[in-house]
Order: sequence, then C-alpha cells, then structure tokens
Amino acid sequence: MRDVLCVPLDEENELVLATDCSGGIGLKQDDVVNVPYDVVAYYGARVAWMELMSIGATPKAFVLQNFVNDHAWDALVAGVQQTMEELQLSLPITGSSESNMPLIQSAVGFVAVGTVRKTEKRINVTPNDACWAVIGEPLVGEAVIQKKDRIIPLSLFRTLLQLDGVYEIIPVGSKGIWHEWKLVHGERPLRCSLPLHASAGPATCVLISYHRAQQHFLQSLVGTLFYPIVKQL
Repeated sequence: MRDVLCVPLDEENELVLATDCSGGIGLKQDDVVNVPYDVVAYYGARVAWMELMSIGATPKAFVLQNFVNDHAWDALVAGVQQTMEELQLSLPITGSSESNMPLIQSAVGFVAVGTVRKTEKRINVTPNDACWAVIGEPLVGEAVIQKKDRIIPLSLFRTLLQLDGVYEIIPVGSKGIWHEWKLVHGERPLRCSLPLHASAGPATCVLISYHRAQQHFLQSLVGTLFYPIVKQL
C-alpha cells in the first residue's frame, strides 16, 4: 500500500527499497524543465529517502542510475549528498552511467536502501481517532523551483519523524493528495484547502497523522505549511 518494497531478511528485519525517477528534467536541449543536475538529483533523491524513512526504516546506502552522460555524474552525486547532509546521513553511494547510447532528454533513477525491524514499521499504525493534515503544498515542474518556500524541507521532515504523537508520515507523489488518502481510507471523503488531485512532484508535501493533543504544537512548528484535513462521513 506504500511506495516501498520490503523484503524479509530474517524473523525480525526486512530490507527496504524505495525508488524514484526523473525524465525530461536537466540541461539537454529537449528537456521540458531546465535545471542543473545537482538540482535534479536533489529532488529525486529526496523522494526516495522520504519514502524509505517515513516507514521507520534506517537508511544504509543509495543507488544512482545516470542516463544523462558520464559528465553529469559528479553533479548528480553532489545532489544526493546534499539530501544526506540535510537528513544528517553519511552513507555510501553507488550506481552506473549510460555511456554508450546518447539520449536526447535527461533521465535519472534513484534507489534508497535501508532496513527496518518488523515491529517498528510505520505502516497502518494510525488509530481511528487520529487527526490528519497536509504539510507543504503539491507542486511540480517549474513551480518546484519558483515556490521552494512552500515545500516541506527535509530538516522539518526529519523532525516530524522523531516527534512524539506523530503516527505516520506519507509522502505525496505525482498522483496527488487524494490518491495517498485513498490508500489509507478508501473512498472516505475529506475536506482540505489544497487541490486534492494536483501532482506533488518530488514529494513537496506529506500526509501526516497525529494525536489531537499535538495539533497546537504542530501548527506552531510548521507554520503556514500546515493544512488541516477534515474527515467527512
């Protein structure tokens, strides 16, 4: 039900893989969005890390698949390293570059690797009486660059992971808030001031479930990035 693959390692632990990809974004003439490759990797890697860490997994390594060209490798690695610095991680990066066949558009793949104890996995652990909210706004393409102040920062994401009274954090992707909501609640309607079907691109926002007593603190911590959800009957 979540965008991660969990593979049993033994009776207590699972290997966790979380992925993202980017296409048509970079510095090639036919790219749809023109940005440097460290920026491409930063936003792609953040999705993979957020998906991995949101279920309680411990990050172990990162895999980068570069279909741009050999020259883009260092910039892509720099973007991944920036995400790790913001998440206070220091982990190995491996990967491969397509150096035989030139592509007319940029393409990059990202895989975050980690482990999780089965008893600590944060999937479907939200009580029925929990409150819900969206942190950040759904943005995609050029809007990601132009409205960076409306994106949930990785530093805030990391803080929320460690906060008592927060049950689950669900990164929102290209299918929008409503898609992620349905994975948990089915067709139960909700009310939120944000567009429910808009793409959130590189996980520019997250769904969060929390204990009601934490709402005032969360609102003060998150500020204007906090958008409450009202569950409807």
